[in-house]
Amino acid sequence: MVTVLNTLNRPRHPEKQNRPETEVLRKPEWIRVKAPGGAGWSETAGIVRANGLHTVCEEAGCPNIGECWEKKHATFMIMGDTCTRACAFCNVRTGMPKALDQDEPQKVGEAVAKLGLSHVVITSVDRDDLSDGGAEHFARVIASIRSLSPGTTIEILTPDFLRKPGAIEVVVKARPDVFNHNMETVPGRYLKVRPGARYFHSLRLLQQVKELDPSIFTKSGIMVGLGEERNEVLQLMDDLRSAEVDFMTIGQYLQPTRKHHRVEKFVTPDEFKAYETVAYAKGFLMVSSSPLTRSSHHAGDDFAKLRSAREAKLGRN
Repeated sequence: MVTVLNTLNRPRHPEKQNRPETEVLRKPEWIRVKAPGGAGWSETAGIVRANGLHTVCEEAGCPNIGECWEKKHATFMIMGDTCTRACAFCNVRTGMPKALDQDEPQKVGEAVAKLGLSHVVITSVDRDDLSDGGAEHFARVIASIRSLSPGTTIEILTPDFLRKPGAIEVVVKARPDVFNHNMETVPGRYLKVRPGARYFHSLRLLQQVKELDPSIFTKSGIMVGLGEERNEVLQLMDDLRSAEVDFMTIGQYLQPTRKHHRVEKFVTPDEFKAYETVAYAKGFLMVSSSPLTRSSHHAGDDFAKLRSAREAKLGRN
């Protein structure tokens, strides 16, 4: 007897199917965004589709997709649309991924060139199934963009490459302009929010990037509204500065479905501004802190500011 598996009706998050549903709080007025549309949005969507690519804008349900795609700013998500982790906050599909598309680096490079991007953000799903976590694939994508769109600055947002010796070195050697790895939340929330990761491993990854190549900007972000305390956020800032991280982003967590981690609090714009003030005082070159802040939101403009801040610090202005 042959058993046929029905993958078409497979749930997006099978590991969450038996979890109890939680209340989805009504969003405050400062979270509201316009629905996507417009000529720029359509052109961006067309290029993404034509090249058979995935974007974190769509897969993670980013609230800023309308604004960014209208400006032809798309964040490409490489190595497929299925993640081997099952974080409590994330809306990206989970399960066993397909084999890597060996043509993807070329496709990404061509899409970046067609969009005419001055700055691009490349992220990925976690690929714990690969011996290097996908490090070499990241390096190939960076090389392709350098070849096909040499004027584009490159920002990568990587997984943690947990238990993948040598992976970080491979990615750093490809010399992205910005190396981003998100801490996501404070250490006390890791077991519930990011159970497959380790706080101090992620912190060490960021520190190691600086040790390998001090010229690369490092960046990390967290979500608030997951039950963290203010003093925990301030301690995390100190931890990031100890690792010489240049740029920190802080944004509001938004619950994708009733099966995901609930929103414990909607942090007010004034509280975000206070976090920004403290972060700058602690020595970050660049801080983005607002309810709708996301890792790649306004990344190009922020990169220009980041570079200027470093030059000013070094006394070149």
